[in-house]
Amino acid sequence: MAIILDGKALSARIRTGLKEQLELQMAKGQPQPFLTTMQVGDDLPSTVYIRAKQRASEELGIGFRHHKLAADISMDELRGQVSEINHNQSVHGLLVQSPLPQHLDEVAVQRMVAPEKDVDCFHPENVGLLYIGRPRFQPCTAAGVIEMLLNYGFDPSGKRVVVLGRSVIVGRPLSLMLMLKARGGDATVTVCHSRTHDLPSITRQADILVPAVGQAEMVRGDWVKEGVVVVDVGINRVPDPSAERGYRLVGDVAFDEVEPRAAAIAPVPGGVGPMTVAILMSNVMRAAGYNISH
Repeated sequence: MAIILDGKALSARIRTGLKEQLELQMAKGQPQPFLTTMQVGDDLPSTVYIRAKQRASEELGIGFRHHKLAADISMDELRGQVSEINHNQSVHGLLVQSPLPQHLDEVAVQRMVAPEKDVDCFHPENVGLLYIGRPRFQPCTAAGVIEMLLNYGFDPSGKRVVVLGRSVIVGRPLSLMLMLKARGGDATVTVCHSRTHDLPSITRQADILVPAVGQAEMVRGDWVKEGVVVVDVGINRVPDPSAERGYRLVGDVAFDEVEPRAAAIAPVPGGVGPMTVAILMSNVMRAAGYNISH
């Protein structure tokens, strides 16, 4: 039976450690870390994600403020809102929640956020620092995957890791971090995507498999070798009339097929999602000048 990589329990332990560090360093005169979020429009998943970030902030003692902006806001108006927070010295982290309405240029918006407040690690300057192995912040989901592997004793060093997906949020930063000569790195990494031929022949070579493509239960039992470690990053809604909400959440992995073959597997929900929020809290504390250790 596979070890279940419990992101909910692990993130709770990480947040407890962060809270202890925060209380200790505030007692020595460090400022209270403060996170501001912005949401353009009424995207429901975005609202859910922001509530999770607010709950985590309040639990740790991190200051939090949310700005809800009209869906038809112009780029110039949004730039003014972001600039005001960039210049507010009491705010240490600023997060503009994705996705944005189609009339807004998401890359341009990411560049508006001051790099030292970019706790999502999307600004080109922070992406460049990550590329050269000198990160200011950690990309939240990618770092959450690596922390989960390390904390459960599955060090990627020397392993064959296959990442399914090349998004700027997960696939690209994760593949880079796994290759770096650093904690959680030194892996041999293969990145697969929609143009990859004979995908199962590649996934079957993985010691560690990280699906992050957003296709419900795409990875089947015969796609993996015995003893693989699987960290499922995908989160998908599938219809389920028996569920209270009319749907259930599943990952990119057919869990019931893959789990019997795996040494360890992260479920959906309850796997990487909570880790993403824990790493975000860590980044906000870093932005406030805290020396963070995991």
